[in-house]
Amino acid sequence: MILNRILFLFTSVTLLTGCSSGRAPEIRAICLRDDIGNYIIKWETDPHTDGTMKLYVSDTPNSFDMSQPCSYASINDGRVTYITNDNITRKYFLLSFNDKYFRTVGARSVQMDSVQNLRDIGGYFSEHGDRVTSWGKIFRSGELHSLSRNDTIRLDNLKIKTVIDLRGEDEVAVALDKYTGVNFISIPIPVRDKDLIARRLEEGRIRKGDGLVYMQDTYLRYVTEDSEQFSKALKVFLDKDNYPILVNCSLGKDRAGFLTAMLLTALDVPEETIMKDYMASNNYIDLRHLASMASNLNTDAQETITVLLNANESWLDLAFHKIKKEYGSTDKYLSKGLHLTEKERDTLKDIILY
Repeated sequence: MILNRILFLFTSVTLLTGCSSGRAPEIRAICLRDDIGNYIIKWETDPHTDGTMKLYVSDTPNSFDMSQPCSYASINDGRVTYITNDNITRKYFLLSFNDKYFRTVGARSVQMDSVQNLRDIGGYFSEHGDRVTSWGKIFRSGELHSLSRNDTIRLDNLKIKTVIDLRGEDEVAVALDKYTGVNFISIPIPVRDKDLIARRLEEGRIRKGDGLVYMQDTYLRYVTEDSEQFSKALKVFLDKDNYPILVNCSLGKDRAGFLTAMLLTALDVPEETIMKDYMASNNYIDLRHLASMASNLNTDAQETITVLLNANESWLDLAFHKIKKEYGSTDKYLSKGLHLTEKERDTLKDIILY
């Protein structure tokens, strides 16, 4: 899992800041958290660069005290650990290479006790690598139904202003989000045939293949039946006063995943990066609490549940193929299917990218 996270979180950009001659190095940097909660920051430069890396830390990605680095390292070391016993406050880091080249990083996931799949979608580069999604502005997660006291503090520290809840009305009724003090915007996208699937699982009358077909149909419906709802959700991102924004659904992988994919598409983030963000749900959803629920079911039902609770690259890929078949391109789907104008796309870029 750690290797998958490393491969996923490594991103690169050519930085020109402070470059007086020659080509600025390509810098790849990641921020991970170990089992204790310490931050591990790793980097690579191409071409090889000698000198000093200064590390600055902040509770916000937009403001760093540059008067005193929290750590120094040789650029050749390629890593540094920021030791902390603070498991409540989220940290961001600014890496300074020879006081010429700079890179801001944060840990992708936000550690929570009772919220699935909460993560930041900052640090993704646009198609040409010249602009990047801001850290600390947009988060995605599962439902906020069972919040521990520490989880509430963690969410407060993220300074969330708006929650876009994509769950159906029946889901909200049985698991009302418990977080208060923010603007909740409910845009229901119901889970079709949920009761039927649950009954067939209990009766042992469903197979893994049935689950795969069901999820394929779900993603196709996002394009053919739910575009108006996703369009409404995208409009929320056009108001800069709504940020930071959290998008959630039951597990934060399907409806939240598709909306995030469309938002990143509107920001000209490459499809490969979008797919990696989507698939990362498999690293941040903890299925252990569901194991006891499935223990009394037959093998077919358990395998089907595994299918339903995981992200699958082929499902989002199928949605993209449907978009291109029906609309000709993702750009045309954004404009005709999701009613997002070029001017509105520019607004999104101005707000989210830096």
